[in-house]
Amino acid sequence: MEIHKQMAFEKSRRNITEIIVHCTATPAGRRVSVADIDSWHRQRGFNGIGYHYVVELDGHIAQGRPVHLAGAHCKGHNSNSIGVVYVGGLDADGRAADTRTAAQRNALIALLSQLRRIYPGAAIHGHRDFAAKECPCFNATKEYAAL
Repeated sequence: MEIHKQMAFEKSRRNITEIIVHCTATPAGRRVSVADIDSWHRQRGFNGIGYHYVVELDGHIAQGRPVHLAGAHCKGHNSNSIGVVYVGGLDADGRAADTRTAAQRNALIALLSQLRRIYPGAAIHGHRDFAAKECPCFNATKEYAAL
């Protein structure tokens, strides 16, 4: 999977020490756009989408919040992190499940690898490492430890 050439990967002036992986907590196969997430976050009182990158079902990586702005995705960690979310995370019964498509798995590896090149000191974590949630519905810290 190659990162889209038009994607802006500028280094943030913020001191990035963490890259935090999330899921949208939506059913497997349900399409969710940056605009959808932006709307959900605005309804929660945020000033726009809280994640910096969104990995769609087909593996397309969409830009969310600009990386020079602190995210709104992990309480207590927003100022020093990049937030990455993949679409999915729930099975048909609404239970937490690793619903990543093959394209999303490949795109996440490519995106996280690129972010680690830009921020070599940043540790990759799942949201679950910082909150009492199952998000991102798999152990991101373990899975991406070698990146």
